[in-house]
Amino acid sequence: MSNCCCDAVGGHVLVTPRLHPTPRPSSVYLPWEKLRSKTRPKTTVAVATGNSRGSFTWALKQTGGGLVVPRKESNEEKVRSKKRVFFLDVNPLCYNGSTPSLHSFGHWVSLFFEQVSLSDPVIAVIDGERCNEYRRQLLPSYKAHRRKFSNQVPSQRFASISAGRSHQIVGDVLRKCNVPVLKVEGCEADDVVATLVRQVLQRGYRVVIASPDKDFKQLISEEVQIVMPMPEFGRWSFYTLKHYIAQYNCDPCSDLSLRCIMGDEVDGVPGIQHMAPGFGRKTALKLLKKHGSLENLLNAAAVRTVGRQYAQDALTKYADFLRRNYEILSLRRDIEVQLEEEWLFDRDRRNDSVVLSNFFKRLGDTRKLTYQNASHSSDG
Repeated sequence: MSNCCCDAVGGHVLVTPRLHPTPRPSSVYLPWEKLRSKTRPKTTVAVATGNSRGSFTWALKQTGGGLVVPRKESNEEKVRSKKRVFFLDVNPLCYNGSTPSLHSFGHWVSLFFEQVSLSDPVIAVIDGERCNEYRRQLLPSYKAHRRKFSNQVPSQRFASISAGRSHQIVGDVLRKCNVPVLKVEGCEADDVVATLVRQVLQRGYRVVIASPDKDFKQLISEEVQIVMPMPEFGRWSFYTLKHYIAQYNCDPCSDLSLRCIMGDEVDGVPGIQHMAPGFGRKTALKLLKKHGSLENLLNAAAVRTVGRQYAQDALTKYADFLRRNYEILSLRRDIEVQLEEEWLFDRDRRNDSVVLSNFFKRLGDTRKLTYQNASHSSDG
């Protein structure tokens, strides 16, 4: 007969020994007492911990005799136990530097499937037609210098294909790799992703956004990460909340407000320092740490002094300018797009190797494809 009993409490298994000590006078010396104290049965606690793929492992923890209170799961462990959903920001991957390139797309997507997303669900998003019109009505210089990917000069192997079909080619490759591709007319991919991220989080998943675009840093949190292509290292690299705080020494909630004050030269959005030269990043960070957001800062500056005179004058004089920047740089969450249940299914990756190999062959790329799909090889 077993001398212990097992109880299941939540995700924990408690094994508690049944001890039946014989009452005895405390003054009686027992020669085995010392040995008994060394060999006292220990309670083993098996703690279930989940990984990102939804499977579970058991971590054993031993303590002294008696009932042990299960270790409370940390918030980080709770987040990591949630399944990941990836958003693939397609447009930036289609450039080699500032030059449109289908080779670049193929290279980064093959590495992404092989090393990053594996069989986790992936939702790809492409800029819609006339996607910049909304923000250009507010600021004509917004992304005015950017070359449009669909206007690139096709390679020789694509000479018979019109330049306007570049996105169609990219979309076909992704769909053959079992990735849904979204393109909303008149909307930037960033806004579509921001809208869908909220819907995915509401369903209990965590999100990873695959993009080099710094605009997504305003979404970063414990449940939203970014994974960026790193050309200098030839790989993708994860960027988390901890990385953000270490880099900027401020909360991500302040990221958008900071960019509105300092501007974004890449997107053609001027900063306040062009009108108030003494108003730099250090001043902006100091004020935002105190007031939390741009709107709080502007409201405070309207009724009282919030800093030195040059900062006070700039905030009151250029308040409308800064609010316009906020409307331009903030990601919209109100795009008319709804998350489909099938987009959250695990991705079948068995076609990846063949699809991407054929894509590179069509491009006339004689380099060896780095992507090797073990599952495809095993399926023959």
